[in-house]
Amino acid sequence: MKVIRAANELGNGQHKTCMAIGVFDGVHLGHQQVIRQTVADARSHNAVALVVTFDKHPNAVVAPDKTPPQIFPRSQKLRVIESLGADALLEIPFDKNFSAKSGEIFIRELAHDLGKIHSVCVGADFVFGHMRSGNVELLKKLGAELSFHVHGLAAVALDGQVVSSTRIRKAIRAGNFDAASQMLGRPFAICGKIIEGDKIGRQFGFPTANLDATNLILPPNGVYAASVKLKGQFYRVALNIGTRPTVASVSPQLRVEAHLLDFSGDLYGAELELELRVKLRDERKFSSPAELQEQIGRDVAAVRAAV
Repeated sequence: MKVIRAANELGNGQHKTCMAIGVFDGVHLGHQQVIRQTVADARSHNAVALVVTFDKHPNAVVAPDKTPPQIFPRSQKLRVIESLGADALLEIPFDKNFSAKSGEIFIRELAHDLGKIHSVCVGADFVFGHMRSGNVELLKKLGAELSFHVHGLAAVALDGQVVSSTRIRKAIRAGNFDAASQMLGRPFAICGKIIEGDKIGRQFGFPTANLDATNLILPPNGVYAASVKLKGQFYRVALNIGTRPTVASVSPQLRVEAHLLDFSGDLYGAELELELRVKLRDERKFSSPAELQEQIGRDVAAVRAAV
C-alpha cells in the first residue's frame, strides 16, 4: 500500500480513484465496511482504492481538551487498512490551516489533485470540514456536479447498539475485551514500540519489555495474560499495566511491561502487538521485593495455564 501526504502524489495516471474518507481510529467493523465497499468499487471499475485519513485526530487541533486516546497507533492502523485491500492511503496533515477548510473546498481540492474520481464512500453520519460543513448530502451534491458516485453506508450495529470508536474505548476501559474484539473484528491488542526501561524486572529474574503506550487507550491497571507473535514465533506474555507501587519512585509513571515467557534476546526498537486474553489480578503493593518476586512467579504460572 502506497502512503502519501498530498493527493497529487498518487500519480495514478489515467486511472480513476475510489475514495474512503474517515478518521478510522481502530478500523472497526463500520470502518471496514466503508473500506471494503471502496475496494470493491475499485476492482469493478479498474480504479485505485484510496483511503483518505488524517495524521492525528481532528480534535487534537480543534478541541484539544476533547481529544480521545487512540485505539491504535499509526503503524497498526496502516497495517489493518492495508490488509483490507487498499491500494493507497492519503494521510493528510491535520493542522490549523487545514481545519479552516470547508467541506466543499476539501472535496473540490481532492477532485482537482486526483483527477477522475469514480466514487466516495463514508459512513452515513460522517461529517467533515470547518464547522462540520461537509456531510453525505454535500457529497451527493458535489457528486452530481463532478460525476462521482456516493456511498453513505449505515452504521454497523452489534447487540442492538451502533459500533463506534467511542463504544470500543469504553469497553477497553472496562476491561471488556470480548466486546472490544467483536466490534474491532479482531482480537483487542495493545501495540507499541519497545523503549528502554530501568531493568528492575531483570533483577527479579523476569526481564520485561517496556511498551511506549503514549496516547493509547488502556484497560484497568493490573496483570494480564497475553500473547504475541514475534518473527513468526508465538509467545505467552505476562503483561503488567500500572505504576508499580512496590517499587519506590519519586514520581510514579504508568507503565506497560511485557514479560515474554521462554524468550531471550534484545527487543529494543521493535514493535510488539500484544493480544490481551484475560485479567489475572489487580495491581497492588507488596510488603517487600521478595513477596513481589514470588507473586510474579505465580503470575507467570497463571499465564501458562491461561494461554
